[in-house]
Amino acid sequence: MTPDVVELLRAGRFAEIRELFTPQLRPLVPADAIGTAWTAAVAQYGELTETGAPVGDQGTIRVPLTFERGRLTLVLQAGPGGLGGLQLAPAEAAEPVAPWEPPSYADGSRFAEEAVTLDSGPLAVGGTLSVPHGSGPWPAVVLLSGSGAHDQDETIGRNKPLKDVAWGLASRGIAVLRFEKVTHAHPQEARADPGFTMYDEYAPAALAAVELLKQREDIGRIHLLGHSLGGTVAPRIAAEEPAVAGLVLMAGGAQPLHWAAVRQMRHIGSPEGTIAAIAKQAELVDSPDLSPDTPVTELPFGVPGAYWLDLRGYDAPTTAAALDVPILVLQGARDYQVTVKDDLARWQEKLADRPQVTVRVYDADNHLFFPGSGPSTPGEYEPVQHVDPEVIADIAGWLTA
Repeated sequence: MTPDVVELLRAGRFAEIRELFTPQLRPLVPADAIGTAWTAAVAQYGELTETGAPVGDQGTIRVPLTFERGRLTLVLQAGPGGLGGLQLAPAEAAEPVAPWEPPSYADGSRFAEEAVTLDSGPLAVGGTLSVPHGSGPWPAVVLLSGSGAHDQDETIGRNKPLKDVAWGLASRGIAVLRFEKVTHAHPQEARADPGFTMYDEYAPAALAAVELLKQREDIGRIHLLGHSLGGTVAPRIAAEEPAVAGLVLMAGGAQPLHWAAVRQMRHIGSPEGTIAAIAKQAELVDSPDLSPDTPVTELPFGVPGAYWLDLRGYDAPTTAAALDVPILVLQGARDYQVTVKDDLARWQEKLADRPQVTVRVYDADNHLFFPGSGPSTPGEYEPVQHVDPEVIADIAGWLTA
């Protein structure tokens, strides 16, 4: 497929590229938007002169492109039955992904790691438990990653934010359990189930993780730490499991996910046609006509109706407010995916009368809690970075207080 896309771009056959996308995504990818991006690249860098060897990793193919006056990388993401994404990125994006290097605040000599298996049966998932050296009992935290089919490290391009968190906390005397999402470990089974919900995406593995920690003598208080959609679902897991002693919500989404997607599209400057298409899909999510039988092609991201019904019926801040556990809410001020205005404000409103709630905002941090400056963009996630050391220190201090 890769050479085909490059040749179709060169030939200006943008409508044919649109047809390569998954059926669910085609309404969100107007042919003229593809053409506009390619024409702008040619105007800036000149005609395409050479196509390099593709570099592949985790469902993403990166193709080096050499133009008359510069270089870019064509990034193609695989989806179920077609293209899941297409982007022109900086030339450095085609460089092989180097092995992950620990952040300065992590010391691998202070803890040991062991492989674990969570849940049972065909949808069991693997994970890693990081335990500080010594006798304990150690405060513990179960990590819940954000939306998407993430691995246990929440690998995004060259970065592993949840591995940063795990190693940073384990270096400070906290046991950490992180696990593969079922949508990563068993993508075909998850897609084949029309009744698959957010609860199914997180709860079985998360509850199994807490149960595993409860059986260990070297583990003390158990907490949940959720990032992004993981932060959204964390109160729901805690409401079901009395052993959860506290929550850490890192950029937890509170605005309805389908409308957050529309807002994000506007922020990154998506074509008006794309924004209008996903807004129409978001309106259907809110409609009384939504049902488990609603065609996935009419819903955001091709996610089934059962998933949206489950998500629509769940209010994360209200659920959190009813819990009798301490809560730490963390937010990056530069985050455009989960924002101070649209999400943090909702948490603060519902948790205003709750004792033992701590809120911290990091002025320089984006959605992944990587420090930077200026408006945040998707391209900001590409270079090698690590989670803000101040964030790690604050979480560790809160968990051990």
